[in-house]
Amino acid sequence: MKQKLLCSALAGASLLLSACGGSDGPAPGPAPQPVASKNVLFFLGDGMGITTMTAARIYSVGESGDLTMDQLPETAFVHTFSNDAQVTDSAPSMAAYMTGVKMNNEVISMTAATKATDADGKPYQVNYDSTCPSSNGEAVPTLLEQMKAAGYGTGVVSTARITHATPAATYAHVCHRDAENTIAAALVPGGSGYNAKLGDGVDVVFGGGASYFTPKEDGGRRNDKRNLIAEFKAQKYGFAANKAEFDKLPVDGSTKIAGLFTKDHMSYDLDRDASKEPSLAEMTGKAIDALAARKKGFFLMVEGGRIDHALHATNARRALQDTVAFDNAIRTALDKMQKVDPGLKNTLIVVTADHDHTLNLNGYAKITGKTEPGKPGILGLVNDYVTGQPSKDVDGNPYTIIGFGNGPGRKDVRGPIDSASLESPDYLQEAVVPLASETHGGADVFLGAQGLGAENFSGVIDNTDVFRLIKKSIGL
Repeated sequence: MKQKLLCSALAGASLLLSACGGSDGPAPGPAPQPVASKNVLFFLGDGMGITTMTAARIYSVGESGDLTMDQLPETAFVHTFSNDAQVTDSAPSMAAYMTGVKMNNEVISMTAATKATDADGKPYQVNYDSTCPSSNGEAVPTLLEQMKAAGYGTGVVSTARITHATPAATYAHVCHRDAENTIAAALVPGGSGYNAKLGDGVDVVFGGGASYFTPKEDGGRRNDKRNLIAEFKAQKYGFAANKAEFDKLPVDGSTKIAGLFTKDHMSYDLDRDASKEPSLAEMTGKAIDALAARKKGFFLMVEGGRIDHALHATNARRALQDTVAFDNAIRTALDKMQKVDPGLKNTLIVVTADHDHTLNLNGYAKITGKTEPGKPGILGLVNDYVTGQPSKDVDGNPYTIIGFGNGPGRKDVRGPIDSASLESPDYLQEAVVPLASETHGGADVFLGAQGLGAENFSGVIDNTDVFRLIKKSIGL
């Protein structure tokens, strides 16, 4: 009876915020405790299409190996188109997962009719501040907000800026994703622009993007002179700006913790200085420790955000390494949660992507095995599976296994490709259509699930279905 009353209250309550990043004023009092202690861990590989997954598997463990996400017992294909575009951007796709609503490209967790631009095509943001008119749509409650309202712990982790589209879609409501100053203000309790639906605040926040939390006078990008990092600390958050401070953050079950480790996005895993920036697996592990210590169930979103950025650059090596780092975070989570909740009887783990990219695997290459120094593997040339010799184009030139449908790697004249180039972390794979930046692709993406209610995920589903299936799985 109590659970029915709670669900009824949540369904009937107005959870709409202002159209431009939440409501002002103090946070409400402590949220009610959940009826049952359940956990949802939602992993999002940004841009991690199925071909990228395949390439990362071969890169890491060879053709016959398995990544952690390959071993998830329940799987589905997910449609990703947005409300107004065949090919989505990250904002509406992640928002569909988090709200169950199709919305327009660039829009963060608002109603379907919300526009990201005015009648002249001008974005509703200026210098990272929202200019969204109040008449332009309404906020839609997110999964994080709903679980917070039901008393669960909450966490958001990303290797991108924490104000970037994917993490923002869990906790903010703006009509244009580039209004990252507005998004940042929605995350910090007690100040103007705070999203009051977050109650006393998100319990764990890890990622990059400190520039949107600090004023221009201090080298940041904020126009209002506020230092939101100082405001985090004033709200009794334990805060870290580097790996050493991260290691000292408490996981005592009561202290909220936040870490902003870079001004912009965090480093690609291939370039990361482990003494300065924690890995995605380390951030995931600490987030789980902190949330599990609260002993009341939790929602945690983890994004491998930089897979997408390397793909936009047609830089396959960094994209595949970041995919492997994302997979390592999933392994860390599974290992930790099996100790917290043996058999995952009260834990649902979902792994998916927000959209595809134009990465493709070319030709009829022989088995390469995993990538090692001096052995590029899937990052190398197509060597014919019969002769073992490099395959050639119509002009007699070799070509790489990985290519892109479009992007900056378009060559005016194709020629020989030397092995030293293939070993370089900066090598850009070739593209068919010349563009300054490679685009997303529109293909379906993979979803894998394990644990409580994982059997609800199967077949071919829409990204909006994922929101409802998660809620069904945990009885929210």
